[in-house]
Amino acid sequence: MRVLSIVGARPQFVKAAAMCRAVAAHPDVAHKIIHTGQHYDARLSDVFFEELGIPAPDHHLGVGSGTHAVQTGEMMKSLEPVLLEERPDWVLLYGDTNSTLAGVLVAAKLDLPAAHIEAGLRSFNRRMPEEINRIVADRLSALLFCPTTAAMDNLKQEGLAAQSVFTGDVMYDAFVIFGDIAQRHCGDLASKWRKGEFALATIHRAENTDDPRRLQAILGALETIAESVCPVVLPLHPRTRKVLDASGWQPRAITVTSPLSYFEMLLLEGRARIILTDSGGVQKEAYFAEVPCVTLRDETEWVETLEHGCNVLAGADADRIVAAARNASHTGPWTALYGDGNSGEKMVDALRRSV
Repeated sequence: MRVLSIVGARPQFVKAAAMCRAVAAHPDVAHKIIHTGQHYDARLSDVFFEELGIPAPDHHLGVGSGTHAVQTGEMMKSLEPVLLEERPDWVLLYGDTNSTLAGVLVAAKLDLPAAHIEAGLRSFNRRMPEEINRIVADRLSALLFCPTTAAMDNLKQEGLAAQSVFTGDVMYDAFVIFGDIAQRHCGDLASKWRKGEFALATIHRAENTDDPRRLQAILGALETIAESVCPVVLPLHPRTRKVLDASGWQPRAITVTSPLSYFEMLLLEGRARIILTDSGGVQKEAYFAEVPCVTLRDETEWVETLEHGCNVLAGADADRIVAAARNASHTGPWTALYGDGNSGEKMVDALRRSV
């Protein structure tokens, strides 16, 4: 069986790392990787391949940034000849990025079966580009690998139950595989940031970075938390840094860092007193690590994390963000929502049965 993964952004590299390990257990499965170049900064791309032991991409398209239309169009133009050359039995697509959208469109046009990893998620907010991407990917894929029962229910409501498979979440696989390794490889951070003594924050979604009022409200809340609750560590995504540099913003009490590697993020997530984020992946990693989370959005695809106070939606309301940080506690219970750490193996088995 010939399988081809299309990746282009940090969360996809993490998921692909778990899939690479699952596929490696089957000598009769040939696995190749296309890197679209959606994330082209070495700190968001190369370091993840090195850390996670992902084989070098067989094809690197080097597309880079651009508007959604330009970026997706360039990806499609570059992907078509590669897929025509490779003619895989399965095209693997990950999550909800423009790389996923371009990949599923090209695969569908070439009549190549696609499998969507992390299928069935819905925010029910069509203003989010990611929502459009995941809906299209689910509609055009032949196999839909669902990380949660809520995702299975969403696809059933949309008439897609027949091609849906509950597998659990490959991000949890990666958390299990790499969690202990991260603790051993981040000595400097480990000595600087001790467990339960700081908050970890991330901001990168366009709905926050491209809206000055939302961004300033979030930053103001983080400054208040840093001054009155606990220190705040904010690794800055390149998009966020560009916006803040242009505005002349300077941190008052927040500790700002460059983007962190996956291992560094795992280390800080596991040690944080609380996590504040607009990232879907970081919301889940907070849940895996049993650390309370405040989501800096008005909705979440990971609705199951909201149970038992494990995650709180605060949007960009500064008062709600600060209040949630003050009131956060390790209530739980933190139940096994995302599988048993063998999601990748279940996906490989489903692919083999469906060839």
